[in-house]
Amino acid sequence: MSTVRLRRPIQRDCERCSRAEAWDEETGSWRIEASDTVGDPFCIHEWDIDGTFRPYE
Repeated sequence: MSTVRLRRPIQRDCERCSRAEAWDEETGSWRIEASDTVGDPFCIHEWDIDGTFRPYE
């Protein structure tokens, strides 16, 4: 029997405002990667989900 491993994304970018975030294992939440990529605070973020990420290995 093979073991299936669930993977999580570790980075995401908003296609509308270019906000870049990375997953912080220590806090268990998404964090803005750099102070110059905060994006639009009123943006309804559209994350770059395009079907290429495979959550199961």
